[in-house]
Amino acid sequence: MPILELPDALAQVRALILDDATFVSAIGAGKQRSAELPLRRVEIRPVEIRGINHVQVVRHGQEMRTENFAVSEDGRARLAADVDELLGMPFGNWHVETQTVTFQLRVTKKGKAQVHRGGGVEPVARKSHDRVKQHLLAPDDPIFSILGADADKRRQVDAFLRSLRAVMEPAVERARAAKRSLRVVDLGCGNAYLTFGVHRWLSQELADIGVETVGVELREELVERSTERARSAGLDGLRFTAGTIALGDPFEGGSPDIALALHACDTATDEALARAVQWQTPVILAAPCCPRDIQHQLTKSASPNPYGALTRHAILRQRFADVLTDTLRSLLLRDRGYRVDVVEFVDSKHTPRNAMIRATYTGGKSATATQELAELTTQWQVRPALEQMLNSLQL
Repeated sequence: MPILELPDALAQVRALILDDATFVSAIGAGKQRSAELPLRRVEIRPVEIRGINHVQVVRHGQEMRTENFAVSEDGRARLAADVDELLGMPFGNWHVETQTVTFQLRVTKKGKAQVHRGGGVEPVARKSHDRVKQHLLAPDDPIFSILGADADKRRQVDAFLRSLRAVMEPAVERARAAKRSLRVVDLGCGNAYLTFGVHRWLSQELADIGVETVGVELREELVERSTERARSAGLDGLRFTAGTIALGDPFEGGSPDIALALHACDTATDEALARAVQWQTPVILAAPCCPRDIQHQLTKSASPNPYGALTRHAILRQRFADVLTDTLRSLLLRDRGYRVDVVEFVDSKHTPRNAMIRATYTGGKSATATQELAELTTQWQVRPALEQMLNSLQL
């Protein structure tokens, strides 16, 4: 790929974004080597608001900030100033799509711009910001037909992709630094709706480096079916293997950059988290399901005063156990060097199991998490399965 001076390449990015007639979308992500970047990501796209054309700029930092610029003389001037500010930030990658060209820019270690030009994308109607939700993976993507995914499954996939997009940069940066494809493992992939969706979307987002995805599933019949479906869909880099979550490394000569676990029941989620921590996986996303282990322990121990009412009734005990289980998991991950947040990844009307644990590896262990973990487990007289697994691995 051609190497250009960075200011010259950024000038091309600027011109493509500010071309009202052909611009489709732009994404700035990652950071340049040894640089401080106030944002994780920026997205720029045309939208329609109350029947008027705008360009929307979404900044992803500690908080998400959205600004819309009307396609008018004043709006264009303000947009140009905003784009100049963003191009002045040390983003490591820019991906711009127009109707005539797809332009990808990656900043090298020497501060040069490695660029790639591809064909343009089909012109699309300007998205209505008022009424139409933009999907990361189109609902009519052929893989959904191959999978037989209904509307709820498609919503779950799209919501999961949004959660992944918010935290994936450390994983992508590691893959780029190693000059290899991004490695993704889905532990306990089941019917593999998520596995297919994640692989398809990441392959589109990271066409310059590629993606290798492995779905791990105990049931051989599901592995055989998913393998055949991946072949039918023509998804290069996607494969499935039969085995337990504690299997050997799924990638020859290396560990995954992203580990996923969607609705792995009870302690299977803990097995997936423990395995990911063992690999020191940069990015972990897990949507837990049916956490019966802590609930069973609560039935055998006396609740600390004055919290007996939380566990007196079976339905309340179950709900409290769900919350306590994921709280303990998040503390254990923080204690092992991860930054963690727990979010709702899809509306509860689509699935009641809608909590998402997102973790990114920093290497900095939290003394506060260690103390809170000890206090909670002592007061409630419980021993999390994840803690036992991590201790057995001496992690």
